[in-house]
Amino acid sequence: MTKQEQTIADDKMRAEIAKLMAETTRINSELPAFTAKLAAETAKISNESRWYPAVVASGATLAIVAIVKIFL
Repeated sequence: MTKQEQTIADDKMRAEIAKLMAETTRINSELPAFTAKLAAETAKISNESRWYPAVVASGATLAIVAIVKIFL
């Protein structure tokens, strides 16, 4: 490898390193917003899942009452 080829290879490597550093910086700047969005979605799902058994139980109760009312 000649000195010129080595210089070109070094320049390409430096450009790739700079590109990766810029992308890392961009990702790190987006991380807090992503984390907040994920926390909000988690809280919403948690809140909804808390009421799910009550909704299912009330629906089952209504179905049983309707069946009993039909036959009695």
